[in-house]
Amino acid sequence: MSSVHLSKNAKRDLKKCEPFVRMRIIKQIEKLARGERVDLEKKKGTKNDYRLRVGDFRVIFTLESNTIRVHKIGNRKNIYK
Repeated sequence: MSSVHLSKNAKRDLKKCEPFVRMRIIKQIEKLARGERVDLEKKKGTKNDYRLRVGDFRVIFTLESNTIRVHKIGNRKNIYK
């Protein structure tokens, strides 16, 4: 089981989400931390950066040994800008 650390920006992004979306995102991050299967993709050109897909939302994070560091959370049309 991995530990999860949300950056200040990620916490702010999560607060902006609708409550039902927020719960879906939190559940997917928890599944990721437990090592369960989730929709995950490595970002091209990076060493440890990944994105987690939760419907129309994306969670951008870094894997460091047993730690998941979440950097950004947002809608897919805005997250990569």
